[in-house]
Amino acid sequence: MVWLETSLAAAAIAAALAMRPWRGVGPAGPPWPWLAWAAMLPLMWGADRYADSAVAQPLSGACLLMLMMGWPLAVLALVPVALVTMFAGGLTPEAGLERFVWLGLVPATMAVVLGAAVRRWLPKHLFVYILGRGFFVTAVAGALAGALAAALHPPPNGLGGDDLALARWLAAWGDAWLAGILVAIFVAFRPHWLATYTDRLYLPRA
Repeated sequence: MVWLETSLAAAAIAAALAMRPWRGVGPAGPPWPWLAWAAMLPLMWGADRYADSAVAQPLSGACLLMLMMGWPLAVLALVPVALVTMFAGGLTPEAGLERFVWLGLVPATMAVVLGAAVRRWLPKHLFVYILGRGFFVTAVAGALAGALAAALHPPPNGLGGDDLALARWLAAWGDAWLAGILVAIFVAFRPHWLATYTDRLYLPRA
């Protein structure tokens, strides 16, 4: 599946570059939580390698990064995340590409599509953003990406197909809980840290 993952990665990076998302970053640079969260992702993506256990499935974190940065900038930020994970975890380039696609690109892209549906079909309310986009969309995107990755790649040694599916399902919900909590905090105290949030859309008018 290297050809598929290479094609997806190349198309997404080209699209992100074409949008030139850095133009939306102010002269002071990106908010520090964006950089801090991106710096945390290699620790999450390589959890199974660092723990030397196939059961310890990596968390994605890409959906929250997308909510913070927006899709184009998040895609570009995930490239160094994948490279650091590859070197720190002793992964082959093919394995690093696999994590870029299935832990980063696919969940983030699914979160954009599902988030657009939430924004279109559900009421534009604060808690719809927090629970809908921050929590449930993250869970569904992570679970679908994990299921696709499991279908296209054989389970690691010592892990059966059912065990892998369960582990990735649980990882998706863990990722969703973490994203939902942080999104709620950001909306309450630092909404400008979320590029996909605006009071004009999600706060009900008197």
